[in-house]
Amino acid sequence: MPKRFRLTRRFPVSMTEDGYRRLRKFAQQAGLDEGEALSFLFENFESVTNGENLAARLRLFNSELEARKR
Repeated sequence: MPKRFRLTRRFPVSMTEDGYRRLRKFAQQAGLDEGEALSFLFENFESVTNGENLAARLRLFNSELEARKR
C-alpha cells in the first residue's frame, strides 16, 4: 500500500536565490510543487546523492557560509 502523501510539518527555511531557483526548476521538471519536490529529495536522499561529492560540496558550502550571511 503506498504511503499517503500528507504534509505534516511546516518550517521556516532560508534559501539562497540560486538554491530556490534550482528547487523550482527541479519541481517543474518533475511535475511537483516545491514542497513535494523537497519531500521527494529528502525521502530518497541516499539514492539521489553521491556521498563523496556531497561531503566535498558540504565542506565548500560551510567554508563560505559566514560570508554569505553578510
